Amino acid sequence: MKDIPLITTIGADGIATLTMNRPQLRNAFDEDLINRICDEMGRLSTDESIRIIVLTGSGDVFCAGADLNMMQRVSNYSASENRDDARRLGHMLSAINNSKKPTIARVNGPAMGGGVGLIAACDIAIGVENAFFAFSEVRVGLIPAMISPFILQAISPRRARRYFLTGERFDAECAFQIELLHKVVASDRLDEAIDELCDTLLTCAPNAITESKKLIDAVKDRPIDEKIIDETAKRIAGVRSSSEGREGISAFLEKRKPSWVKDK
Repeated sequence: MKDIPLITTIGADGIATLTMNRPQLRNAFDEDLINRICDEMGRLSTDESIRIIVLTGSGDVFCAGADLNMMQRVSNYSASENRDDARRLGHMLSAINNSKKPTIARVNGPAMGGGVGLIAACDIAIGVENAFFAFSEVRVGLIPAMISPFILQAISPRRARRYFLTGERFDAECAFQIELLHKVVASDRLDEAIDELCDTLLTCAPNAITESKKLIDAVKDRPIDEKIIDETAKRIAGVRSSSEGREGISAFLEKRKPSWVKDK
């Protein structure tokens, strides 16, 4: 197990957990780990038996970002090779961000640089109170380019101005205040908090979750006009007439559990 950079476990309830497993390097990602996360996200996102994807790190660190040995290697690449390598990181984050399944960052410890990007790419993030965070790229002469689109979905540009430029550390409470984390818990309550969140998600219709994620992307930052009213009407009409939508309404009226809620 120690030599496997990414461990995937799948529970009987359809909860898949991806554990970055490079504790000796604080779970920093290299080309291999990036490719493995991309592959697993692609596989799990299209597997109908999977309901939720949880991303976490082994040991007491979430992710230290990019492996500096990798960064040193790519610094000697040609311009085109350098861009291709950077795109690989972007594709990994996009695979998480665009997953059809709800994704949860189980932030079990510190996250730096690209590790913070992983958190921002997930739908929901719960972290331990002793975690800390930093966009440390500027301190080694780099910039958080590939993670920036995902970070700016999570925190405001004003907040990013401070933390991108200073590279300073901020704690879990600050991460909660700036909306990088949705919840902060004691270390011994992290698994309980994740379980509670997963139980809540499992009561929700799988396709409705997917369509809700698409809805957010389609509606955010747009003016409220006739065009968007027509588009949202089309979306709800499609969901209402779906087999899942009909099942949900019938279950509610008949005072029973819908088919996607399994007895434990």
